[in-house]
Amino acid sequence: MEASFFTRHPVLKDVINILVFIILVVVGTAFINAFIFRSFNVVGPSMQPTLHTGDRLIVNRSAVTLSQLQNKPYIPERGQVIVFKNPQFHVGIEDEYIVKRVIAFPGERVTLDNGTLLVYNDEHPDGFNPDETFEDEPAAPASGTVDTVVPEGQLFVVGDNRVGNYSYDSRSGLGTIPLYDIVGPVSLRLFPFDQIRWF
Repeated sequence: MEASFFTRHPVLKDVINILVFIILVVVGTAFINAFIFRSFNVVGPSMQPTLHTGDRLIVNRSAVTLSQLQNKPYIPERGQVIVFKNPQFHVGIEDEYIVKRVIAFPGERVTLDNGTLLVYNDEHPDGFNPDETFEDEPAAPASGTVDTVVPEGQLFVVGDNRVGNYSYDSRSGLGTIPLYDIVGPVSLRLFPFDQIRWF
């Protein structure tokens, strides 16, 4: 009985096995990044004291994927920390991905005066401070003045470090964020290992 081709060429069989393994790893990684979760590094002080430069974040893509499968936009919760694609991104100039906190939703009015953010909607016609709806504390009172209504299909987001120009966000030139630019909510700070936390 004649030996099979791969029995006669074991090196070729090993090479093919390695190539198939590499292809499966690449395809699996691409699938996980696109639909299940992604990892990002924090750069800059805009989310201090909640997040710091060098923090490694795990972002939940599955929440966005589930909404897309239902043919609906993903809408995060107020106060949630999200990563999104910078709508003003230009190669070599701005960061492609940004991490900020969700403050207001479409149709809501946002004001910033004397360092306090207020959100007005049907449930709170006299306004409320969104910072009181989440446990993380912003670094200091917010700088600047704002009086705007969030457009349909958009979010108003800010960093937790709201002094001066530390956070480039919806208050300070970034504008509101299209829902379709959301990568997903931050689920976990994985690094530094002594500061692991769930969001």
